[in-house]
Amino acid sequence: MTETADDRITARQFHDSDGVEDWRVILRTVQTLFRTGSFTAGVELVDAIGELAEAVNHHPDVDLRYGTVTVRLTSHDVGGVSARDVALARQISAAARELDLVADPTAVQDLEIAIDTLVGTAVQPFWRAVLGFDEGSPELPAPELRDPTTHAPAFWFQQMDAPREQRNRIHVDVTVPHDVAEARVTAAIAAGGHLVSDRRAPAFWVLADAEGNEACVCTWQSRD
Repeated sequence: MTETADDRITARQFHDSDGVEDWRVILRTVQTLFRTGSFTAGVELVDAIGELAEAVNHHPDVDLRYGTVTVRLTSHDVGGVSARDVALARQISAAARELDLVADPTAVQDLEIAIDTLVGTAVQPFWRAVLGFDEGSPELPAPELRDPTTHAPAFWFQQMDAPREQRNRIHVDVTVPHDVAEARVTAAIAAGGHLVSDRRAPAFWVLADAEGNEACVCTWQSRD
C-alpha cells in the first residue's frame, strides 16, 4: 500500500528519506538544533519557519535562545512521525541554509524521568498533583505524565519486581509561583501523598508518594 502524508512512519523510514540529514528521531518526534550565533539570526529563522508551517498547516515546537534555535516536529494526529514531518523538515533545512545557519543535530535530546514503582497507577495521582501535569496517552505501555506546556520532562512509572527498603537516593524539586505552592502541596497530599517535612516552608515542603519517592515543592520565599 502506498504511504500518504497522513501515515505514521518509522524512525528508519524517516532516516532513510532524502534531505533529512539535519534531523534526528527522538522518541516520537524529529528534532534538530541550529547554531545561529546571534539572537537576530535566530529570529529570522523562526520567522521563516513560521511562514513555512502556516503554508502547510503543520506546526512545530520552536525554542529560540541566544545562539540557538531548536525545532521539534511531530504529527499529533498519528501519534508520531509522518511524511508531513519529512517534507517540513526539508523545507526548514533549506530555509536555514539560505540564512547560512548550520544544523547540529547531535545536540538534541529529550529528558524523561522514570520512577520505579510497585503499582504505578497508585502513585501517579500524587505526581500529577505535585507537578501539575496531564496524563499521557493510555496507549503507552506504562503510566505517564506530561507537562501541558511541553517545557518540562515527562514522568513515567516503571514496574519493579520487588520493593526496595532503603530510602530513595533521588528526589524531584518543583519550583512554583509562591502564591500556588500551598495549593500544590494540598493537592499532592489529597492525591495519596504525605508530608515529610514543612520545617523549611515556605522555602520548600518535602512530600512523598505512597511508596516513599520524594518531591519538594519550592518557592523563592524565606531563602535569605
